[in-house]
Amino acid sequence: MVPKELIKKLRKIEITTRRVVNETLAGEYHSVFRGRGMTFEEVRPYQPGDDIRSIDWNVTARMNDAYVKVYAEERELTVMLVVDLSASQDFGSRDKTKGEIAAEIAALLAFSAITNNDRVGLILFTDRVERFVPPKKGRKHVMRLITEILNASPQGRRTDLNTGLQHLTQVAKRRCVSFLVSDFIADSYEQSLRIAARRHDLVPIALRDPLEEALPKGGIALVQDPETGERLRVDFGSARVREHFASVVAARREERTRLFRKLSMDFVELRAGEDYVKSLVTFFHARARRLAA
Repeated sequence: MVPKELIKKLRKIEITTRRVVNETLAGEYHSVFRGRGMTFEEVRPYQPGDDIRSIDWNVTARMNDAYVKVYAEERELTVMLVVDLSASQDFGSRDKTKGEIAAEIAALLAFSAITNNDRVGLILFTDRVERFVPPKKGRKHVMRLITEILNASPQGRRTDLNTGLQHLTQVAKRRCVSFLVSDFIADSYEQSLRIAARRHDLVPIALRDPLEEALPKGGIALVQDPETGERLRVDFGSARVREHFASVVAARREERTRLFRKLSMDFVELRAGEDYVKSLVTFFHARARRLAA
């Protein structure tokens, strides 16, 4: 991408993203993630309005009066964006490719983080680690992260989720909030996902394109796998072919969903052409309800 086009795109993403963050996402992010980084500070007498769930029943029994535990919110969290740059991310049947959507999602999350005084880092991967940017704060740093995603020239073409997840566990020594942004067109990553989810608060964000889920009606066409380069003639006019393709894609998606649930992971499904801000807000609300239960 030439500098003039890049600057224009960066500016557009920044304006759109910061408005959404300021109006909608910053508070949602704070309630879901900032509240997780708490350290015990003291016990004090109960006051009207205190949450009864914070009552320290042991101290209350000893003192014969109600006492509550007081926690201090950690001053900052570390957020890691782990973004898939494989060749399949260049596909898009709507007005944006999955890679462009990934960049905008990363921008939304990064601006939400710095608005709450958190640090943000970035891991870009394909079948290798393409780029690692250590966590920092500030608008300039966030703009650098978005630039890295938009202007990347990946050396690899295939998706290897193990590579991104293993690098995350290597560079993030302390527990952090991590977002794994990918289309998850990959196999055999359960073990790496399990280890990363155990060490970090890991949230998978799965990107989907409608044309990858249902083939269009038509004639015979030559299609190419963007990651392997393999070419295949496909009869789009065959209902049998279209049904088989749809069932394979649905089975893969269901298997992925089962894996996330098996590992007790919160996750987000984003479909190209739909309002991903609404999807993120819905996710934040659902997660907040689960944490409060």
